[in-house]
Amino acid sequence: MEYSKLVAVTGMPGLYELINSKNDGAIVRSLDDNSTKFASSRIHNFSHLESIEVYTVNENVNLVDVFHAMEKAGGTLPDGKDNAKLKSYFETTYPDLDFERVYASDLKKMVKWFEVLKKNKVEIKLSELPEEEEGETETEAVAEKEAPAKKAAKKKEEAPAEEVKAPKKEAKAKEEDEPKAPAKKAAPKKEAKAKEEEPKAPAKKAAAKKK
Repeated sequence: MEYSKLVAVTGMPGLYELINSKNDGAIVRSLDDNSTKFASSRIHNFSHLESIEVYTVNENVNLVDVFHAMEKAGGTLPDGKDNAKLKSYFETTYPDLDFERVYASDLKKMVKWFEVLKKNKVEIKLSELPEEEEGETETEAVAEKEAPAKKAAKKKEEAPAEEVKAPKKEAKAKEEDEPKAPAKKAAPKKEAKAKEEEPKAPAKKAAAKKK
C-alpha cells in the first residue's frame, strides 16, 4: 500500500485507500476494516495525505514531517481523549507546532492516523519519480537536442563535391566579368572627345575669309 494513494474523506472517520476516481465521486477502501465503498463528491470532500500541511510558528510543514518526528520519538502514543496529554506529547515531539491554530481535534486526528499507518505497515514518505525514469527522461531529452546537429553534419558529409564547388566557380566568373564592363563603357568617352574637337574646323575657315 502506497502513502500517495491514501486519502481522508470528510464525514467518514479513519483513512482510505483511493481505488478508483469517478466524475461524481470515488471508490475507496477503509484501512480500518478493509471495506470498500463509494463516496459521492456531492457529499464528501477528499484530501490526499500528501497534500496536507500543518501550521507551525514558522512556515507550514507537510504532515509527513510530523509523522517522521513521531516515529523518531517512539514510545507510547497519548490517549486521544485527554487534550492535555495530547498537547504535552506534541510539545515534546514537534515543539514548532502552532498550538493556537492546531486544535486538539487536529492533534487527536494525527495520532489516530499515525496508529492506522503503523498498523497497516505503510511506509510514510512522499512519492518521488524513480531514478531510472528520471535517467530515461534525461537521455531522451539529450537525444532530441543532439539529433539536429547530427543530421546537419550528415548532410554536409553526404553533399557532392561539385555542389560545394559550384558556387565558388560562379562567384569567380562574376568577378572576371565585372572588370570587363568598364572597358566597354570607355568607348563613348572617345566619341565625346571627338565631338568637342569639331568646333575647331569652323575657326580655320573664318581665318581664310579675312584674306
